[in-house]
Amino acid sequence: MGKIGLAGIHKYFGDIHVIKGVDLQIGDGEFVVFVGPSGCGKSTMLRLVSGLEEVSGGKIEIEGRDVTALGAAERGLAMVFQSYALYPHMTVRENMGFGLKVAGTARSDRDEAVGRAADILQLGPLLDRRPKELSGGQRQRVAIGRAIVREPAAFLFDEPLSNLDAALRVQMRIEIARLHRRLGKTMIYVTHDQVEAMTLADRIVVFNAGVIQQQGSPMELYGNPSNLFVAGFIGSPKMNILQCEPADNGVRLSNGVVLTVPGLRGSPRYFGIRPEHIGLVSGDEAILSGTVGVAEHLGSDSFIHVDVSGMSSVNVRVAGGASVSEDEKVGVGFDISDAHIFGETGDRLATG
Repeated sequence: MGKIGLAGIHKYFGDIHVIKGVDLQIGDGEFVVFVGPSGCGKSTMLRLVSGLEEVSGGKIEIEGRDVTALGAAERGLAMVFQSYALYPHMTVRENMGFGLKVAGTARSDRDEAVGRAADILQLGPLLDRRPKELSGGQRQRVAIGRAIVREPAAFLFDEPLSNLDAALRVQMRIEIARLHRRLGKTMIYVTHDQVEAMTLADRIVVFNAGVIQQQGSPMELYGNPSNLFVAGFIGSPKMNILQCEPADNGVRLSNGVVLTVPGLRGSPRYFGIRPEHIGLVSGDEAILSGTVGVAEHLGSDSFIHVDVSGMSSVNVRVAGGASVSEDEKVGVGFDISDAHIFGETGDRLATG
């Protein structure tokens, strides 16, 4: 069982207040991803849960048991790091079973546990190899296998894919998702990569400056960001954020264009629209017009950066190839119902 509860967690490093009163409940078997930019506190929060760092205030519970004062070895958790930390002189089998050996587990039981983990991770043919004979992805699977054999209450992953190339990251991401479904164990996963967060998580927790900005399912955060920070962080490519000011029944963009926003409440200062919710249009359908600054062709998608006079560049996502060229004049259109409006403090304003 792997329920984890955090209540009023604070962490100071000297005079620096890194974690600022975090409250969070993680359900048994849930896959929760901590995401945010470098320095936001997400890795520190994971280390506090693991027991590798001491809290400065608050309480940590695992399955209702207060573990705040317990060390990492007493919490029943397993952690997988960015660094594989494998013993180079040991075989895969020995690396995976080393923790059980130190704990005094009988060799037959160790071999059985290692065999089960190897089957799950498809490491059977590699058990007698040493780390130098493995690829990066295989080494990471061994590190995960070493955690599995301990049968922990929960798994903690600290940016485990950061050292892998792009293709291996995708492959390992799929393998970790399958591993979660197969084991049904609680997993907390830290990453700065919001694509990993969106594809892996049951629930995403967005951190910034030691505070939880928002938490929810990937599509909840994508469709209903609570503030400007979450809006700009979740989604790839990121949301277009344009400056605006209040106008009768809507907003006035920085280039003077007035847009009616039904039911808008509050004083708007920022207008957000995602690249995938914008199209290149002509005639009366165009809300904005400008010239193509850069066209990025990625095969299945193209990203067209349109320079609009009087405002910042607008990124437009176009499916498939786009037959536009730099300096070409284009129109941009969108449905106002897809827009996100934010106030002076960055909080999202109600509409509709």
